[in-house]
Amino acid sequence: MKILLLGANGQLGRAFVEHGGLAARGELVTASRDGRRFDGARIEVADLAQPHTLPALLDRLQPRLIVNAAAYTAVDRAEQEEALATRVNGEAVGVLGAWAAAHGARVLHYSTDYVFDGRAHAPYPVDAPTAPLGAYGRSKLAGEIALRESGAAHLILRTAWVYAPHGHNFLRTMLRLAAERDELRVVADQFGAPTSTALIVRGTLAALDAWVAATPARRAALAGTHHLVSSGHTTWHGFAEAIVAEAMARGLLPRAPRVSAIRTRDFPTPARRPAWSVLDNGGFVERFDLPLPDWREELPAVLTRLADPVS
Repeated sequence: MKILLLGANGQLGRAFVEHGGLAARGELVTASRDGRRFDGARIEVADLAQPHTLPALLDRLQPRLIVNAAAYTAVDRAEQEEALATRVNGEAVGVLGAWAAAHGARVLHYSTDYVFDGRAHAPYPVDAPTAPLGAYGRSKLAGEIALRESGAAHLILRTAWVYAPHGHNFLRTMLRLAAERDELRVVADQFGAPTSTALIVRGTLAALDAWVAATPARRAALAGTHHLVSSGHTTWHGFAEAIVAEAMARGLLPRAPRVSAIRTRDFPTPARRPAWSVLDNGGFVERFDLPLPDWREELPAVLTRLADPVS
């Protein structure tokens, strides 16, 4: 099976490349916006900001599975660049789906907690009403809708609060600021489940294996939208406290800064964030028979890797 991985330089795409699990399941072709990979390799060019260029690439490569780890993720900037965000996160996903539907291929795509309004008080089930608060969430919801309407066989995996030992994410920002400051002021009234790219990779591979091996009837039951996130939940403040504690234990920080709790209104941003981003992952666990551990269990391994990159 030929597999095309889009967004090979992003947090998740890089995690897939380094893990090797997709390459073990078929002929893996990687692509990025500029045709260069994080390790210096020359790879395919796939610019989702130009959706009209994608069919020619797909016609040439003829993948049987498209894993779309590419996305416009600049949440605040999207408020000024909604048209661009929608091309990347919405229109391009529809193009992928249309090509896959016409060629009998499959699409595995990632979405986000931002499709919800954050007003809930219990974990969001997969079929909860969507109501994005801002441009980024609207663009991601547009991609979900376009893929569903394309008729392609697909999996949509919603995730949230994603972090990794590489790339731009909350964990790396906290480590940088903690090394520079005596105090970190972090929002304590937004709730979610920090989810490592390592867990997303494991979950994706489990879902993919089950989907490919299933009978046609079972395959239809497995397809669709699922929530792939860590179990449990915390606040950004709680996550920051855990990051500092684990980093201190591994010698990643010269001293422990004070981590002070603030409210969302004390830290205004161009885009509104959902106050409640906790997703119900029970359906994923049941369908794909993969336990999704509490968020605290994934954090130590990521910080250990940062402390010892060759481990």
